[in-house]
Amino acid sequence: MSELEERYALDAVRSGWISSQGPYLRRFEEEFARQCGAATAVATANGTVALHLALAAAGIGPGDEVIVPALTYVATANAVTYCGSRPVFVDVVPETWCLDPEQVRAAITPRTRAVVAVDLYGHPADYRQLAQLCRRHGLLLVADAAESYGATSDGEPTGRLADLTTFSFFGNKIITSGEGGCVVTSDEALAARMRLLRNQGMDPQRRYWFPVVGFNYRMTNVAAALLCAQMERAPEIIAERERVVSAYEAQLADVPLLSPQPVSARVRKAPWMASFLVGPPGDATSRDALARALDREGVETRPFFVPITELPAYRAGQVDHPVARDLGRRGLNLPTYADLTDADLKQIVERIRAAVAIIHAPLTR
Repeated sequence: MSELEERYALDAVRSGWISSQGPYLRRFEEEFARQCGAATAVATANGTVALHLALAAAGIGPGDEVIVPALTYVATANAVTYCGSRPVFVDVVPETWCLDPEQVRAAITPRTRAVVAVDLYGHPADYRQLAQLCRRHGLLLVADAAESYGATSDGEPTGRLADLTTFSFFGNKIITSGEGGCVVTSDEALAARMRLLRNQGMDPQRRYWFPVVGFNYRMTNVAAALLCAQMERAPEIIAERERVVSAYEAQLADVPLLSPQPVSARVRKAPWMASFLVGPPGDATSRDALARALDREGVETRPFFVPITELPAYRAGQVDHPVARDLGRRGLNLPTYADLTDADLKQIVERIRAAVAIIHAPLTR
């Protein structure tokens, strides 16, 4: 956060527009849609409700199936479940860590209504193949771009690659309002439906008339003020995070235990996290040993998400997803934020090298 965010937030507070209407909300939605190359943006309270709102507006409901990746944050599956629908999990590919289009094809049944692709750790999914597949089968394609603001695929920005695209502005995302989310689309009918549902289902032409059951999924004008400032500073924020990720990858390139996130030639990934795999495929112990060693040295890390099919709520009746399982056991995210200095990075890298030497020593005796 900078002086600009403080100034815009204070302006919103002093204006009296602190709730779910106001000039910053209109400005944010217009500018965000423009950045994404979409016709419309619908701001929401957070990224999870953005996903639920998108699916609900499309009529996804009980008896429907929605295909989602086995490796993602739990909100992706939860949003499907909120609709009364069944999430169908498929594996990811090791080349991108995103949905495997061939396994998506195999998972389609007469009950399938939608596919939710996740841009895991900032890398866009293969929307070219997924869009062709969804068109062929008459399915809705939703992009969960919570982690990929600023990314492109085949030169197209995140937000133009699916029928509906959802974003998160949680505190650890590339741009943030603390909590917040958004759905972008070029389908005006879906956008109108989302606006209706977002505001408790109240008819925009008749106050306190509710033709449908809706939700309170609105963003505040104060949150939108923070996001307006963050969008202005986005090129600077993204450049600084790219500096951090590139520094880790360059300075750890000769550490054989660590493999950086792979990136498709068609993609510019968003620098959400500096993501690495620890150890060779099948190694189920090195990642956690390294994380413990770094924690002792004052370096906080984050493991990859636990595959959804290993969580109690979604475990029953699931088949094995070997790529998701392997990535979930080996993946490690290093400290990644724009304010990390070169000196900070040097110190972190030195501690990583020392920790690797300690945990790798028993293997080399």
